[in-house]
Amino acid sequence: MKYGAPWWLPGGQLQTIWPALYARRFSGPPPHYRRERWDTPDGDFIDVDFLQENASVAPASTPAPDPRRPLLVIFHGLEGSSRSHYGEALAGVARERGWACALPHFRGCSGELNRAPRAYHSGDHAEIAWILQRLRAQHRGPLVAVGVSLGGNALLHWAAQVGTDAARSVDAVAAVCAPLDLAAGGHAIGRGLNRQIYTRMFMKTLVPKALQMLNRHPGLFDREALLAARDLYAFDNVITAPLHGFKNTEDYWQRASAKPLLDAICIPALVLNALNDPFVPAASLPKSADVGRCVTLWQPAHGGHVGFARGVPPGDVRAMPESVAVWLAQHCAAPPVPLESAVSATKKAQSIHG
Repeated sequence: MKYGAPWWLPGGQLQTIWPALYARRFSGPPPHYRRERWDTPDGDFIDVDFLQENASVAPASTPAPDPRRPLLVIFHGLEGSSRSHYGEALAGVARERGWACALPHFRGCSGELNRAPRAYHSGDHAEIAWILQRLRAQHRGPLVAVGVSLGGNALLHWAAQVGTDAARSVDAVAAVCAPLDLAAGGHAIGRGLNRQIYTRMFMKTLVPKALQMLNRHPGLFDREALLAARDLYAFDNVITAPLHGFKNTEDYWQRASAKPLLDAICIPALVLNALNDPFVPAASLPKSADVGRCVTLWQPAHGGHVGFARGVPPGDVRAMPESVAVWLAQHCAAPPVPLESAVSATKKAQSIHG
């Protein structure tokens, strides 16, 4: 698989940061969403954003969308949302292809604190299962799912856990820049420049949300230990691990990692990781011997962490969504794309998977 980063965007750090902040995410107007709140079986809630037909893209005279068209489900990364750069880019590509699109938010990530004394984590396969089953029950056409970073690990973890039963919910899945070995990724993001950039960014939102949760559920965890946490290892030890049934950070990182389970996946699964991802070390990525026959590995030399920018400055981040969409369409019973659109999408896909 080939991906050529623009000459003006060298290195994994720049290929991660620039696309997230400055690159174009979609063609045309921003994706417009309709939000649904779903009550969870344990008395909590999640918010799901559904892509709406935009008036400037689909005039009133346009026929109603085919209910049998594919549905693309997007699971975001740590502290992400439907407005993350990759979420909007994937939704934009779904819109162009005439697909329906749903972007579920993990608990506490939709702008409102969740009710229950829990949050979300990289191995939250039960939550993935519940969301996909509900979407499957209400959608008549093919259903495919993409998980980005944390969401990618959780999605693959689910697919491996349920084995052949995964086909009841989805036709195919893709994981983009997922830290499949959580210990390797966790240690990498806690060192050097990564610690100064990404750890600080994540802790800036994780800690305040945890303190709000503590106010709602007094005694849930040690407040002083949380305030003393300076990295994700410490945060997971105080919050993520105990709140979700793990002994400690090491236990969480080991049991929630999807890499050891990849040979158990029984549906078409694409695993895309750039070799220069700043906090997913190349040495930790799976090799062909680590995966089953249903898993396809794409590991381009460049792209950063969910970057894959292309073009002239400021560039755009559509190379990854377009390529992933082409792959997913090949593995589901999708209605045919008009010839001109299919040729255009295939040519664009060459920029990332050759």
